[in-house]
Amino acid sequence: MASMQGKTVVITGASAGIGEELAVVLASRGANLVLAARSEEALAQVKQRCEQAGGKALSVATDVADPEACRRMVERGVEAFGGIDCLVNNAGITMWARLDEVTDLSIYERLMRVNYLGSVYCSYHALPHLKARKGLLVAISSLTGKTGVPTRSAYAASKHAMQGFFDSVRVELRGTGVDVLVVSPGFVATEIRARAVGPDGKPVQKSKRNEMKNTMDVQTCVAQIVRAMDRRDRELVMTAQGKVAQFLKLVAPGVVDRIAQRAIEDKDS
Repeated sequence: MASMQGKTVVITGASAGIGEELAVVLASRGANLVLAARSEEALAQVKQRCEQAGGKALSVATDVADPEACRRMVERGVEAFGGIDCLVNNAGITMWARLDEVTDLSIYERLMRVNYLGSVYCSYHALPHLKARKGLLVAISSLTGKTGVPTRSAYAASKHAMQGFFDSVRVELRGTGVDVLVVSPGFVATEIRARAVGPDGKPVQKSKRNEMKNTMDVQTCVAQIVRAMDRRDRELVMTAQGKVAQFLKLVAPGVVDRIAQRAIEDKDS
């Protein structure tokens, strides 16, 4: 992926945050972008940024929780650019509620459909095209996909599912030329936590943590993702704490639990 000139990259959740910034960076390197998200208006703005950066872009309003919408989005990308070199499964929503506070259990199904099944649907439909070009399959997961986190049980479950799915598909694709990269960021400065759903299934509207502390800016996050894509890495775990926690989970899981709890409860300090 070092040379993106003429390469076609599909990005879900492309209307904001990591997806938007990644699209613009790849466009500046000459990529063709297929931009997928629910908001046509927001996608139009990202499409304009991509074209101003020097790339070509197609925006396709898509709800990744709908398998048919995912199929149509992939087909439109192939029709426009002739194939697919990379799929970035980035669409996602999160939550902020303890299980004993939840009053709307449907949020568990909702997060699983968007975060996990949306990735399955898009990957399934893109896979023949990725195989044809020996492409790259990318999953934007989370450190929450590595360990349990309080107030994020549905989110953690969906990200654990993503990790298991893409680890399994990576093995299945050995010998095909298609590589699989799982990205696990920590807290990144996007609006995802402000749009998190609360115990009643409605957006909380404002992040409940101190976003000025231990939060990576989106440009740094995307730079790491692009570097991992260039090298076709199998995994990218961001933050030193995240890397240490993987080891500690094996030898001192209780310590990891306390780290996770502190990370969430650190609101104002």
